[in-house]
Amino acid sequence: MKILFVHNNFPAQYRNIAAALAKEPGFEVVAVGASTARSMPSVRLIKYALPGADVSATHPFARRFDVECRRAEQVLYSLSSLATSGFTPDLILAHPGWGETLPLRTMFPKARLLVYCEFFYGAEGRDIGFDPEFPMPGLDGHIGLQLKNATTLLALEDCEIGISPTKWQQSTFPAHYRGKIEVIHEGVDTARMRPNPQARLTLPNGKHLRPSDEVVTFVARNLEPLRGYHIFMRALPEILRRRPNAQIVIIGRDGISYGLPPPAGETWKSIFLNEVRHRLDLSRVHFMGGVSYQAFIAALQVSSAHVYFTYPFVLSWSMLEAMSAGCLVIGSDTAPVREIISSGENGLLVPFFAADELAGRIIEALEQPSKFSAVRESARRYIIDHYDAEQVCVPQMRRLLDLRGNAASSPRVFWPARPASEWRIKSAKRASRNMPAGRQV
Repeated sequence: MKILFVHNNFPAQYRNIAAALAKEPGFEVVAVGASTARSMPSVRLIKYALPGADVSATHPFARRFDVECRRAEQVLYSLSSLATSGFTPDLILAHPGWGETLPLRTMFPKARLLVYCEFFYGAEGRDIGFDPEFPMPGLDGHIGLQLKNATTLLALEDCEIGISPTKWQQSTFPAHYRGKIEVIHEGVDTARMRPNPQARLTLPNGKHLRPSDEVVTFVARNLEPLRGYHIFMRALPEILRRRPNAQIVIIGRDGISYGLPPPAGETWKSIFLNEVRHRLDLSRVHFMGGVSYQAFIAALQVSSAHVYFTYPFVLSWSMLEAMSAGCLVIGSDTAPVREIISSGENGLLVPFFAADELAGRIIEALEQPSKFSAVRESARRYIIDHYDAEQVCVPQMRRLLDLRGNAASSPRVFWPARPASEWRIKSAKRASRNMPAGRQV
């Protein structure tokens, strides 16, 4: 069977399933991605060049779609070369967020297409308008927000089925598509991401931290309000005042991943650091920037309290990894986090804007670490039971793909043609089975 992955940043969400399929005989696995894509063993990777274009003459509403179309054109060139080499995929797994899915159905009309349904933008109940500190966009902004969904909607029309990592993320999509979208997370490597009483984290100043130290951790791809960086910074003065031995470890870059850009010439990191700088002992606040995955694991393993805050938006891998590492996760009481954390059972929840309450819970965790031992253990057990990549999530994906038998010796039977109505019924049943018991959003 020939399988094609299409993802700007491959392997990204497809790492675990791609690795599993590439190891087996009988599968030929190819991936197409941009310059940031990374190779994997037994996966042929084809990189396309990012298009360079001056979109200043393009209508502002259409600029994102213009860039997505140009990217789709580069993907089309890569796929044409692939087809010429004799590779015609039976199955395609692709992320629609950058326009890469636009040529897939036309290029390979007989292939089964699964799209990754990460998030559907909307002006209510999601990231936009959630934080009163940052104003709602005007009418033009709302229209631009709607147009962010254009390639995703086209992909949903083209695909046989969608895959969303959490029930809440699935719920952001229009109701008439939800029955077409399965809920299956890509999974966590719980064998690697585990507690380690011997862990040691080296700080930029050369100091070493261990699990016996008082360590507060905060992780985000970029330090921005969407991930609650401003709330966390406002909690720090009281934490450092009350806990003179506490060390604050902040992992994240200075750019923008998802949210609003800062004022010209500034970064969100500097804006909110400067707001509280005069009240901080900066010798105990360690900005790590971007770190290696091994350093990230070590940070979680030495953590006494791990803070994960987010607007109603895509749930970060880092929160599940922190739970797998046995962290006491203190999360924002927002819908994506509530789907995973039951406060007092496998973590703690704090209202998003309550910086004082966040500080109080962190101080309590540092003062009475043994009080939360059971919560830490429960967090790890929950991830093992519901989000372990090898034992739970990859098998769920394989059942969805319907890859049965021995690939080297028997034909693959997957997704016989069915009416759309039957697909929706079966998808709804599968989605309900894939949700952990009792977890509702």
